[in-house]
Amino acid sequence: QVQLVESGGGLVQTGASLRLACAASGHTFSIRGMGWFRQAPGKEREFVAVLDWGTGSTLYVDSVKGRFTISRDNAKNTVYLQMNSLKPEDTAVYYCGAYSRPAYYRDYAHADYWGQGTQVTVSS
Repeated sequence: QVQLVESGGGLVQTGASLRLACAASGHTFSIRGMGWFRQAPGKEREFVAVLDWGTGSTLYVDSVKGRFTISRDNAKNTVYLQMNSLKPEDTAVYYCGAYSRPAYYRDYAHADYWGQGTQVTVSS
């Protein structure tokens, strides 16, 4: 089992920055990658970013490229999402996900483990 705990959400103004963190515990040796997702009211959960645990390679959804950065601290089993130039359309509950299955990159939408979510609200 893997447990994920997100933190760092909040209420900010347009153009502000936030840094989300996701700490993994449990059988962290099984993690192959970690990602961030978000779900706005009335919308489906969408993939935002992923980081491959073995290589450090990253991939982002087009809408956040150049504004968001996913990074990691291997010693702490933690991934971060630095969010800059926030827009109202970024408002959502942000979830951390962990992938343990081989070839998880074939379907980023399906994480094997999920955090509880942290609310990010960007006011205009």
